[in-house]
Amino acid sequence: MTADVRPGPARTRRDRAIRVGGVACALAAAAVVVRDDLGAASGWWLVADVAGGAAACGALWLSRRWPATMALVAVALAVPAASASVAAGIATLMAALYRRSIVAIGVGAAWVAATLARFWLRPPGLAPYPVWALVAVLFGVALTGWGMLARARRQLVLSLAERVRRAEEEQRRRVERARHAERLAIAREMHDVLAHRLSLLALHAGALEFNARADPEEVVEAAAVVRSSAHQALQELRQVISVLREAPVLAELDLRTLVEEVRRAGMAVELHDGGVRLPELPGATARAAYRIVQEGLTNARKHAPGVPVSLRLDGRPDGGLAIEVRNPMARNPTVHAPRGEGAGLAGMRERAELAGGRVEQAGVEQGEFRLAVWLPWPV
Repeated sequence: MTADVRPGPARTRRDRAIRVGGVACALAAAAVVVRDDLGAASGWWLVADVAGGAAACGALWLSRRWPATMALVAVALAVPAASASVAAGIATLMAALYRRSIVAIGVGAAWVAATLARFWLRPPGLAPYPVWALVAVLFGVALTGWGMLARARRQLVLSLAERVRRAEEEQRRRVERARHAERLAIAREMHDVLAHRLSLLALHAGALEFNARADPEEVVEAAAVVRSSAHQALQELRQVISVLREAPVLAELDLRTLVEEVRRAGMAVELHDGGVRLPELPGATARAAYRIVQEGLTNARKHAPGVPVSLRLDGRPDGGLAIEVRNPMARNPTVHAPRGEGAGLAGMRERAELAGGRVEQAGVEQGEFRLAVWLPWPV
């Protein structure tokens, strides 16, 4: 059962026009009935018509705020006063428009009963009483049904409007979530790109600091590597936004080029790619694999400088891609690179999960650190 509707006072121009129009119709009908009674009725009937019609029109004016109560008042006044019949009918319609079904039916039944009583007390003539009784019942059913139908339609429109509002709010939240995800992607991409390059800078700067008495040629060579790494960092930083806006060219995701870069930085890397070529993989898997390998080499260079690293890739379509990075734990490192706070590993886990994969292991095993990641390789 639906709840009542609390319309309150008329606020819009349309509401005020309907309110004034209804009262004007009721007053006009009351005037017509009183005019007819001037020649046909006398005594208390005439007084009842005038007083009842005026009071019913006043109740109709207040029926928007108290629909059921004012409708019952107008219906009660319509028993002795025929001039209140139109006002009572409009008030009954208002009750059906703004009150729940059981209340609307009750008010409609009261209107029918009052009309039957009035016809019994003051027969309108022109037809026998049963005919007028049937007309009263049909008219009461029509008033109540019309009001209930209009109310149901209004509630449907309000429900649809609420759904539209909720859909717009949900769309706004989805946009906010997308923006938040994009900001996280930017942060993750910048971490992966810059951490790789800056770790190279830290490594060579540490080497220069440690070998303060190195030959000038070695110093110049190391400075050139530092300058080249800084230039590469700037270049990759410029590409971050374009990488996020559209998928990077898969041909640029070359593991051999990446391995050669870290080898030139003095890191011993043994690559076993198992015939896997990243440009041949689906875009999401290829980008995730490249960044995970890059981050794995960066972590090995940061936390175990000077030790050899083993990089292995193996996989096939429909079977997935397995990535493994192994390096012995450093015992007496001579170059101290800055240590992170675990953001790299967290970023790798998140990147693997976004690609539909998982980090199977990331920890020390038999004296060496092992990173094992599985990524899907859909056809």
